[in-house]
Amino acid sequence: MFLQNSGKYKPPKDLKETKAGKSGIPTEREETSEYRIRISLENETIDVKYGFERVTDYLERTGFYSTCIRLKYWMKTKEDGTRFKVSYAFMPYFFILTKREHINEISQCLMKKYGGTIAKCDVVEKEDLDLQNHLMGLKQKFIKLSFFNQTDMIKVRRDILKVVRVNRGKIDENMFYNEMLTETLTDVHMKTTNSKSDPMENITDIREYDVPYHTRVSIDLKIFCGSWYTVRCKGSSTDPPVINLRNDIIERPEPIVLAYDIETTKLPLKFPDVNTDQIMMISYMIDGQGFLITNREILSADIEDFEYTPKPEFEGKFTIFNESNEKELIEKFFEHIMDIRPHIFVTYNGDSFDWPFIESRAAVYDLDMKTEIGFGKNRDGIYVCRPAMHMDCLFWVKRDSYLPVGSQNLKAVAKAKLRYDPVELDPEEMCPLAASAPQILSNYSVSDAVATYYLYMQYVHPFIFALCTIIPCEPDEVLRKGSGTLCEALLMVEAFHANIIFPNKEETILNKLTEDGHVLHQETYVGGHVEALESGVFRADIPCRFKLVPDAIDTLIKKVPHTLQHAIEVEEGVDMNKVLNLEEIKDEIVKKLLALKEQPMRLECPLIYHLDVGAMYPNIILTNRLQPCALVNETICASCDFNKPGANCQRNMAWMSRVEFMPATRNEYHRIQHQLETEKFPSLIPGGPKRAFHQLSKEEQAELEKKRLLIYCRKVYKKQKVTRVEEKTSTICQKENSFYVDTVRAFRDRRYEYKAFSKKAKAAVNAAIKGGDASEIKSAKNREVLYDSLQLAHKCILNSFYGYVMRRGARWHSMEMAGIVCYTGAHIIMKAREIIDKVGRPLELDTDGIWCVLPASFPENLVVHTEDEKKKKLVISYPNAVLNSMVKEYFTNDQYHELINPKTLEYEMRSENSIFFEVDGPYKAMVLPASKEEGKKLKKRYAVFNFDGSLAELKGFEIKRRGELQLIKIFQSSVFESFLKGDTLEACYASVAQVANYWLDVLYSHGRNMPDSELFDLISENRSMSKKLEEYGTQKSTSISTAKRLAEFLGDQMIKDAGLACKYVISKKPNGAPVTERAIPLAIFQAEESVQKHYLRKWLKDSSIETIDIREILDWGYYIERLGGAIQKIITIPAAMQGVPNPVPRVHHPDWLHKKMLEKNDNFKQRKINEIFSTAPKPSNVKNHMEANNEDIEDVEDFGIIKPLFNDTVAKVTKNTNVEHSTTGVVGVMDIDNSTTFKRKRDDEFDEETLSKTWREVIGNPPPFGKLW
Repeated sequence: MFLQNSGKYKPPKDLKETKAGKSGIPTEREETSEYRIRISLENETIDVKYGFERVTDYLERTGFYSTCIRLKYWMKTKEDGTRFKVSYAFMPYFFILTKREHINEISQCLMKKYGGTIAKCDVVEKEDLDLQNHLMGLKQKFIKLSFFNQTDMIKVRRDILKVVRVNRGKIDENMFYNEMLTETLTDVHMKTTNSKSDPMENITDIREYDVPYHTRVSIDLKIFCGSWYTVRCKGSSTDPPVINLRNDIIERPEPIVLAYDIETTKLPLKFPDVNTDQIMMISYMIDGQGFLITNREILSADIEDFEYTPKPEFEGKFTIFNESNEKELIEKFFEHIMDIRPHIFVTYNGDSFDWPFIESRAAVYDLDMKTEIGFGKNRDGIYVCRPAMHMDCLFWVKRDSYLPVGSQNLKAVAKAKLRYDPVELDPEEMCPLAASAPQILSNYSVSDAVATYYLYMQYVHPFIFALCTIIPCEPDEVLRKGSGTLCEALLMVEAFHANIIFPNKEETILNKLTEDGHVLHQETYVGGHVEALESGVFRADIPCRFKLVPDAIDTLIKKVPHTLQHAIEVEEGVDMNKVLNLEEIKDEIVKKLLALKEQPMRLECPLIYHLDVGAMYPNIILTNRLQPCALVNETICASCDFNKPGANCQRNMAWMSRVEFMPATRNEYHRIQHQLETEKFPSLIPGGPKRAFHQLSKEEQAELEKKRLLIYCRKVYKKQKVTRVEEKTSTICQKENSFYVDTVRAFRDRRYEYKAFSKKAKAAVNAAIKGGDASEIKSAKNREVLYDSLQLAHKCILNSFYGYVMRRGARWHSMEMAGIVCYTGAHIIMKAREIIDKVGRPLELDTDGIWCVLPASFPENLVVHTEDEKKKKLVISYPNAVLNSMVKEYFTNDQYHELINPKTLEYEMRSENSIFFEVDGPYKAMVLPASKEEGKKLKKRYAVFNFDGSLAELKGFEIKRRGELQLIKIFQSSVFESFLKGDTLEACYASVAQVANYWLDVLYSHGRNMPDSELFDLISENRSMSKKLEEYGTQKSTSISTAKRLAEFLGDQMIKDAGLACKYVISKKPNGAPVTERAIPLAIFQAEESVQKHYLRKWLKDSSIETIDIREILDWGYYIERLGGAIQKIITIPAAMQGVPNPVPRVHHPDWLHKKMLEKNDNFKQRKINEIFSTAPKPSNVKNHMEANNEDIEDVEDFGIIKPLFNDTVAKVTKNTNVEHSTTGVVGVMDIDNSTTFKRKRDDEFDEETLSKTWREVIGNPPPFGKLW
């Protein structure tokens, strides 16, 4: 008997393709054999080029794990500087979930179906946090499929994913308990008669199939980059090497770092083109030594060795290589790289410019960059090399530097981080300088290499490798990936070691419906509370007015003991019994508070503070045990054995949901679906047959449905979406597996350690400067930068644990958790504002803090002396202590459960609160701008100054923005310093007005005393077009008009590509034309005079132009208005808000403010009654009050009502104004007793005698007509 071939087998498409069919893309057959061998040989060659040779002996070696390679290789650097590599055979794997009774059946089926592909098939038990009642110790059984290589795994994974998608809709929610019931009621050994014909239909889920291979290896073997290990290979090639972590080696090795930058030729106003432009220079630094390679075809002269050292600590001595042409320049660069064999290559935006340009220009001369030095582009568009790392500092600047978008170019970063002014050069001047002044161009070129090198060494290198020790990723990935991805990697490490199965990534539900049947446009939550409360200038040496609330001060006095106890015992960890001067501190606080209570209306110098919550969002997560897997509902709790009467493990917390949906109803949505099902749609292939609706992909169907529904809503409902904001309540299980909060806590504590080290390092720098030892100063500064960068890096990722749970595609996803975190944070800030409102003046509310001013006589820093050996002296900020006491009172979690004994499932319930305010300040001054629109405030815009005059913080101003007029940037950079001048508010604004008047004079005088080049720099605007001109269609803007006019006189080739730099000014002609049509390219003024005249006459529509004077062309009114707007926001409107006359009369107030000022200063204005009277507490004893008054007064509402005769005072007003001058720093104290008004209250209870009288006897005869009485 023999089997006959049925002939039904058809090979996959990609197996039919020849190798020449798709060059560079391997076919599946090539992937499994020839391709992998060829790639392995290429990898071996490049590894050997960089000195990484495979270990073949059995000696133990100590090495620094620098980078993990996806194809099983790990690079290490020994203590003596030599290099080696070892191989570790690790089988990739993933898990599948099946129905319990079919586990063995499916395991056998898979091994038969993929016999030569699957290496092992094991049944394992894992913690599944989605499993109901898993807290009782129930484990989920998974089938673990292991493979010989990734190619085999991908093949099987693809097949199983298709099966899971089909089966997922059939999963029974209570599958686990149904299976348990089945096993109990039936004989498990009995053969199931109703089993399904296809065992694959019993596969219900697939897990951990998308974990990157190198991440999987790092997690499972606990091997992380940036650490020292000892490695010893075994005799057999199949036996893995023995790898042990060396925690005893703390010092890091000094890798060879090469930082480089290139300069290229370019056409005027164009971005460099690899097809036509050449490399002029390559400047690079290797371990502090500089090199410059020049292209003598472009440069007019040889360059001699020179030094560029912007600061003593940033030394740059450059050796020059003058090469005859571009080919020799590139060959010299590649040759030097292979001589040095760097561990790390550093660029600034190298992925987008430097590497692609070098690669393309090398290809012109038949040089393959990947073959020469091992660098090539991967699938993500990143240039990588197996044995070396490529660190693009631009990614660090974007993610971790906390610099605004407008300050993320290399020059701005060097100013902000390295604290020196780099050489700057207009890109349009570079090519001319190559011929006229090559030395100047050389200085500019090397300045970029110096900045890139020291930026990396000072900031990027320390914390990237610090993060690598805990994050299972390569250094390149730790640098480039988003903070949310790094959070997820940390969570995966913790989940694996807690034996928790990873959840699958969150999938978007297409056209999700609300509960009432509307199609969702967007579903999110209300974020943190940000509010601007005041505007103007507040200075520590200029008095301002305070209106304190005596009742609030009474409350503070009552809570003094409790506040001090919380600050000393909870915050500082010192026993109250060890405090030596407790009574003195209490008396001091009470004395100051009583003085404030006696004089609540005060004119006093302020204390400017920023009270912010340290790591607010992470600490809210830790305090409330918030985890995505801990969000439960009634169904989940009903299946939990811990859900018993009296159980206190369910914590209900509120959050604000914000939903945007389409107004169309469910029935209307279904009608549109039916309509689409009758239509035909274009084919994906040009000229192909049209497709029916059911033939479209799910994504295409959802997109068409939403598009059609939007059109319908716009026509029928006259709007496209409706926004609904409502408060919701979610339940958090306080007994859920705590791996998430444990990860956050460990990361937070590590950040606190680095922050403490940073403070010690700063103190060490000051001590070293006083000592005068140069080497000690340098060492201390290096430590300061190291720890500061480390704590900043940890801060960035720590704050992302909250945002990660709302990230699209997150494994641990929970919108409710993110909403709870924000809502709780907003309530903390609002509660703090309530306190500050009563004892000071809040200025600005941020998401995690509050800017405020307090009276100078308010209790501030308290010095506590103790018997504690470690903390003999404590300095406690009283305002900070008050807020922390409030947080403990209102935001403590009294339901926190901690697992004590996993075997007996014993929990301990305790109170938890790790949310604490931190005090920053006091500061010398704070400047808050005002909005030009009535009733609006400018959020997140302020400038804060230290007492030494330095700028502590600048937020939201145009100095930090791209595209703003240079004139306004210069004005704002100079005007802020003037806010520190003057000894009164009026004098301060007068000094500020001098700066404003200077720049106004420049504009009003049309810049007569200023050279044209300087004038152009001041008033020109520079914007880049991100797309091609044709892609903007009919849009109108100054940039589009500039681009069109550039094409007119420079040619159409100017606008063919994206990235065109548009530098322009605004002209006053044509008269009446909008601003977008009056943009004149600055390049026209660099053309020949005849060309200038021709095009200016055309654009200005003025044929009478003979002589070209830029001052006659410009629209000075436009620039005066632009500058005037900035002056209004920073100077004139805030001055009016603070009662100061307009310090810049040429800039008028807005109409609404002018009207308000007239009303305020009107002497004949009728006063409102609430300005004269204020309500007072109602009298406690009405009878005594009636007996004391004999005047008969009636209300018209009381006519005809029988009531006792009594006399009552209608109103009693007491007004007393005293002005006192204090000698304790208080400039003036103003005390106004609250006006007291007693309103008679009708009494409906009468005695027997009164009830027996007639109404005339009680209230008298009615008045005659025409008279009141």
